Amino acid sequence: MAMPLTTSSTAFPELTLVPDRPRRVLISTDTYPPDVNGAAVFTHRLATGLAERGNEVHVVCQSEDGPAKADVVDGVVVHRLRSAPLLVHPTMRVTVPSRLDRLIDAIRPDVLHTQGHFVVGRAAVAAARRRRVPVVATNHFMPDNLFQFAHIPARLRAGAGRLAWRDFSRIFGRADLITTPTPLAARLLAEQGFDRHVEAVSCGIDLTRFHPHAEPKAWTRNAVGLPDRPTVLFVGRLDEEKRLDELVRALPYVLNETDAQVAFVGKGNQRDHLERLAARIGVGERVSFLGYVPDEAMPQAFAAADVFAMPGVAELQSIATLEAMATGLPVVAANAMALPHLVHDNGYLYEPGDVISMARSLTALLTDGPLRERMGRASRELALTHDHQASLARFEQIYDEVAR
Repeated sequence: MAMPLTTSSTAFPELTLVPDRPRRVLISTDTYPPDVNGAAVFTHRLATGLAERGNEVHVVCQSEDGPAKADVVDGVVVHRLRSAPLLVHPTMRVTVPSRLDRLIDAIRPDVLHTQGHFVVGRAAVAAARRRRVPVVATNHFMPDNLFQFAHIPARLRAGAGRLAWRDFSRIFGRADLITTPTPLAARLLAEQGFDRHVEAVSCGIDLTRFHPHAEPKAWTRNAVGLPDRPTVLFVGRLDEEKRLDELVRALPYVLNETDAQVAFVGKGNQRDHLERLAARIGVGERVSFLGYVPDEAMPQAFAAADVFAMPGVAELQSIATLEAMATGLPVVAANAMALPHLVHDNGYLYEPGDVISMARSLTALLTDGPLRERMGRASRELALTHDHQASLARFEQIYDEVAR
């Protein structure tokens, strides 16, 4: 005899649906705002962008003033670890080494996305591996960025660089997937002996914030405190590897043909040197230092310029150059590292150290309005391929891939 079907709770216990929760991402980094550098800017935009897209985002980083603390900032839970001043750097701090197992147990992230292999990065990767949390790693590291602060003599830098890359490989080799901002940066890792596949994912920029402006240059220059003259702009750290003395030394040649000025946005230990150099070669009145400009005011700073210059030789992508391009500025950049990927028919490359060539390129753009406009439009078109939202979407796909 067939048994009757029953819908009793004994035969079919009531199922409780587990509600979907947002993707939970833990980002580890040794530099985060108020630090001002490319890695800190990228990490902050990554964290806030992921949060805006509905993810639950946690950041673990160094305390900006010493004591450990946690707070919600811009929709991101920021866990700041106890820190001490970094003796070889004038503004950054270093986290006191510690295990992060308890933090990972409390957060229970779906994925760890580390932005480096230093103190916080290696502690986070070690804890994630012990807790079997998938690890994604993004590289922003170049030994050149550390040499000046560590006061390593030029004759020892090659050996120090090899040791630094070996340490990098040991930590990043534990990740499930590695990214870096450009194909050239990925190739650099291979050249340094890193034998894992590295995916190029652009840092991306917010194209809704950085775009061409219709208001007169005179108005925007007045708003940022600059005289109304043809303006060459640099944005970034005023540090050794940016080679900003080349831009100052090119200015006298540019002034032979045009009534130009150079404006520096950013802070760094080279400012005094650059001021003395400008005064010594007679262009002190044509060089302005605008200091730190808050991120929300940066679109206006770009809008005040006619040309963007990037003399740096250790750029893995250069967010500032991308932002300038999105604003519609032609670019004059050093033919070094990843910068050639950003300069095609939108500006000129010059060999690092060739001040005459740099001056010639700046002069051509500053004295030819139609050329400047045509290359500015090309800059904008190139920048459109680096949409921040596309980069965020790819990182979300990566998180899901490694979590599976």
